[in-house]
Amino acid sequence: MQSRLEQDIISTAESFAINFSDKGNFDFTVESLRKVDDILEEMGDFVFDDQEKLDSVASMVGCYVFEVARRNYGGEYFWVQDRAQPILVTGEPEFSVSILAFDKVRDRIQNGKEDEILFYMKGYIEAVEKGKKTGYRATIV
Repeated sequence: MQSRLEQDIISTAESFAINFSDKGNFDFTVESLRKVDDILEEMGDFVFDDQEKLDSVASMVGCYVFEVARRNYGGEYFWVQDRAQPILVTGEPEFSVSILAFDKVRDRIQNGKEDEILFYMKGYIEAVEKGKKTGYRATIV
């Protein structure tokens, strides 16, 4: 049974995929994150003088990033109270690789290509593969 948090993330991710379908095929594949990076590159040209607007965009796009990871590699969502955002934990109990997608999306908008989402996802995938072999535990930031 899905948690309310998981339902909300899935719903938001699917809404993102539909709402931005004119920008590309958002089919929850890792490759689709190239188009996410393109969208975030465009958004980086705007000044977000309102933190609430930046947080809203980060959570919407972050839900899609989360769902790409979960649908391809598994995992469970948890709420991190002191960070006021979800975390995806993959591999428990054999290994544990976690991501904080909202922070990464926010960084991508503010810092540009140096915080590319596809590169971030590749780091997560490498950590998951390492975890499967060695019991590795990490949070990818």
